[in-house]
Amino acid sequence: MKVQHALMLTAGLMLSAPVLADDGAALLKKNNCGTCHQLDKKTVGPALKAIAAKYAGDAGAAAMLEKKVRVGGSGSFGTMPMPATPDKASDADIKSMVSHILAIK
Repeated sequence: MKVQHALMLTAGLMLSAPVLADDGAALLKKNNCGTCHQLDKKTVGPALKAIAAKYAGDAGAAAMLEKKVRVGGSGSFGTMPMPATPDKASDADIKSMVSHILAIK
């Protein structure tokens, strides 16, 4: 009987997960990245396609961008600084969002 309860609880938890950590597009939306970044046009920040194009083929780009998203920074696309990302976004979420951005064609 206890095994059945554990299996039902596990299944319920798996079905109730709000956003998968590897769903970069959903995480961009959830974390309001669209406030400053659009897919193919510059607004407050650079277009996501422009970011992907600038860092295409750069082996260190993911780590550098993950750090910039977490702590903020400026100078890569102009003078407007990127603010730090609140702690509500986990490091895994930031990694997923950056991976998603760098995969954009």
